[in-house]
Amino acid sequence: MTTKGEIAFVGIGPGDPDLLTVRAAELLGRADTIVVDAAPPASISRHFRPEATVVDFSALESGRLPGKTERAKYLLEAAKSGQRVVRLVPGDPFFDTQHDEISACAKAHIPFEVVPGVPHATAVPAYAGIPLVDARHHEVRIVDARAGAPKWAEVAKTTATLVVLGVEDVAGTAEALIAAGRASGTPVAVTRAGTTTEQHTVASTLDSLAADVKAAGLEPPVVMVVGDVVKHRDAFSWFEAKPLFGWRVLVPRTKEQAAILSEKLRAYGAVPVEVPTISVEPPRTPQQMDRAIRGLVTGRYEWIAFTSVNAVRAVREKIEEYGLDARAFSGIKIAAVGEQTAASLLAYGIKPDLVPSGEQSAAGLVADFPAYDRVLDPINRVLLPRADIATETLVAGLIELGWEVEEVVAYRTVRAAPPPAPIREAIKTGGFDAVCFTSSSTVRNLVGIAGKPHASTVIACIGPQTAKTAEEHGLRVDVLAPQPSIAALVDALAEFGRAQREAAIAAGEWTGKPGRPKTNPRRKSR
Repeated sequence: MTTKGEIAFVGIGPGDPDLLTVRAAELLGRADTIVVDAAPPASISRHFRPEATVVDFSALESGRLPGKTERAKYLLEAAKSGQRVVRLVPGDPFFDTQHDEISACAKAHIPFEVVPGVPHATAVPAYAGIPLVDARHHEVRIVDARAGAPKWAEVAKTTATLVVLGVEDVAGTAEALIAAGRASGTPVAVTRAGTTTEQHTVASTLDSLAADVKAAGLEPPVVMVVGDVVKHRDAFSWFEAKPLFGWRVLVPRTKEQAAILSEKLRAYGAVPVEVPTISVEPPRTPQQMDRAIRGLVTGRYEWIAFTSVNAVRAVREKIEEYGLDARAFSGIKIAAVGEQTAASLLAYGIKPDLVPSGEQSAAGLVADFPAYDRVLDPINRVLLPRADIATETLVAGLIELGWEVEEVVAYRTVRAAPPPAPIREAIKTGGFDAVCFTSSSTVRNLVGIAGKPHASTVIACIGPQTAKTAEEHGLRVDVLAPQPSIAALVDALAEFGRAQREAAIAAGEWTGKPGRPKTNPRRKSR
């Protein structure tokens, strides 16, 4: 007899993937089948089990979205076969009308669970900086206009804060509310693409809303909030006030390295677009690494110095290839250059003995590295796993300190393939608000595979050498990190964005749209 499965109706919220609940992530991580109406973003699908089957109703061979009865039938059949099924629903399952499928489960006596998602009616106003209640207003009425125009005469009778979902005709809705009795000067705000980095809010009054929305170029559908609580937006707006809100920022790094930079950019409201410019590959002759790992285990080295995340990864993979783990580093001192390199070691369970106190570079490491002492140091060798194109600064510095350095090519860096044509076009025509260069090689490789960024694109560089390379390629550097670190680079770009925003507001050029304020060109290509 087949064991009956179960179905979980999981709300994923209004758009921001970070609003996914802990319970939702847990269920996604153990589901056998995940059913969606459209392909979810990667930030949601990363919670899926690799073995899970994903059924996308929008991608069926029939070319049409199945009806409610067909969708319910599929869920029931999957559950009856013993599968753990998750039905992903935008917003909230109960609030956003998933009732037919839930009702079918109840009638068929299939065990089911409903996991609430953050609903549009509360999330979108919150992201727009509008509280639905305050000290003077305690009543809220939610009106769903997605299924057609409601009875405005009844809606307008109340003095409660109104939240109207799915508004397609902004001007018509405002006129209907005024005609039904709402005062023409009532504050109102409309928000498009709420909780996403494309969010755009226009605050106005009912009698001026149509003109203000047209001037802003705001496209429906929108969520509308009507009432005096809209007045709080000037003080409470937080999401759209982020210094890089809606900026499209090009991140030219390897896929593995881009994650940290992208995460920090998102925290400031930016939309990072990762374009790998370097591909990391194994060394052509692996024998060097094999000998180094054997020497690591047998106590040949006093120190091992890591100068990049890629070097940590290469050594870790080789150690695991031998069936070993972090205990292979027992008894050896470890040095690391850069916060990301140190973090990758910590993730492996290893705390570096030495991280430069000043400049996070090979020169910074040499400045803090102890000189070889015949009495205190039983072994005089330092293992240096590196890229095939590494500089000699660290080697020369360590030798001068009395150490014998064994360099090992742990990985090769080669130029990545060109990005897709739309990305190349966006790079050349100003489709990106900014680009973050984290090394000279990212400058050279991006220009080599995709061409120079447009003159209007803000160029941010992690350090003086990277900035020099950018200038040699005809780029004007707008932002230079005060310290050579990812955090400092993103912080500096955010400060630049904040200054541009304030200047646009002062000049009366601020439109409120996501992205960098578009003013007169600041520079010309060299």
